[in-house]
Amino acid sequence: MAINLSKGQRISLEKASPGLKQIFIGLGWDINVTDTGSDFDIDASLFLIDSNEKIISDQHFIFYNNPISPDPEQSIQQRGDNRTGAGEGDDEIIDVNLKTVPTDIDKVIVAVTIHEAAERQQNFGQVSNAFVRIVNAENEQEVIRYDLTEDFSIETALIMAELYRKDGEWRMNAVGAGYEGGLQALVDRYQK
Repeated sequence: MAINLSKGQRISLEKASPGLKQIFIGLGWDINVTDTGSDFDIDASLFLIDSNEKIISDQHFIFYNNPISPDPEQSIQQRGDNRTGAGEGDDEIIDVNLKTVPTDIDKVIVAVTIHEAAERQQNFGQVSNAFVRIVNAENEQEVIRYDLTEDFSIETALIMAELYRKDGEWRMNAVGAGYEGGLQALVDRYQK
């Protein structure tokens, strides 16, 4: 049975599911009935962060145009870009091998942004049922889930969660923080 987190809660992945090695991060959402004249294209991205809270290099920004981490094991891989969010379940998925993530990566920031939000007059207030979940890839059992419940009426970028190392093990923090300025606001925050 999955552990449901609330905003700000943290949990050890090892305590949630002992021996967890290969996971996938599932992200999902529904679009409210609105007419902005354009479809919503919500994109998942990851910032692979060092001990200084900065992105290690441009290749450590994982998104639809750079879907694989630069390490030789390719320990983090985005499966693809869902451009509509249609259907049930996960809209975007990222695979992570917790055992091969390089040690210079202290934190994995899991974010979603609305593509061309300003031009399309869209924001996360027009989105509902957003969630992030950690799934054991070996048996497809959901381990941890965080459902966002806030109304982000002006925000165009969200940090959903963080995976981070502490005392030699991976943990998850349910962040749920919204930002104006879309993807660029997050890039500015984490760039060296």
